[in-house]
Amino acid sequence: MHDKPTSFSIKNWSDDDKPREKLVQKGRSVLSDAELIAILIGSGSRSESAVELSKRILASVDNNLNELGRLSIKQLMTFKGIGEAKAVSIAAALEIGRRRRGEDAAKIEKIGSSKDVYEILQPLLGDLEHEEFWILFLNNSNKVLHKAQLSKGGITGTLVDVRIVMKQALELGAVAIILAHNHPSGTLRPSAADKQITQKIKVASETLDIKVLDHLIITQKSYYSFADEKIL
Repeated sequence: MHDKPTSFSIKNWSDDDKPREKLVQKGRSVLSDAELIAILIGSGSRSESAVELSKRILASVDNNLNELGRLSIKQLMTFKGIGEAKAVSIAAALEIGRRRRGEDAAKIEKIGSSKDVYEILQPLLGDLEHEEFWILFLNNSNKVLHKAQLSKGGITGTLVDVRIVMKQALELGAVAIILAHNHPSGTLRPSAADKQITQKIKVASETLDIKVLDHLIITQKSYYSFADEKIL
């Protein structure tokens, strides 16, 4: 006699273990990341449940949701059991989460610390695979008047036009600026080029009585502040 094939379907689980029922009965906070993703994809494959498939996907990015958010549709589809529709569902859900963080950051009315700058710019820069250089323009109450991308692709003297920075600051009536760029590699150590462009903008700003308050290097999980490290 042949043993009856084992079913990996969540349908055969008890209600207490089913992710959807668990969320309804106990609330979303009690679900693991894998269970939440399992709800998104709906089903697994013949060999594993949606939860097990979700655990395997998460394990590939060291259980880091930020890293998962950086995976492309094609990369998600390399997992057995994940087709285009499921990959799109995962990508869309993580993008909603990223935008929600951005809306929370928008509530910060004035800059009180380097952490405030990080909260504002991390949703914009943290998940990028290329470098971007941004500037926050502030009034005399440290309220953000405007934030702008100055360059994309790298930080060098040729890509960052100091004249444009000064022109924008004067047009906005800004009395202070904060510089920021991301390091997709995850390193928080400033390069020689980072220090050079900081000094270049600082010298130009001083001639117009505009203060450079800080320069942040932003990664997915953390940041480096020139001001906090007293190298500005």
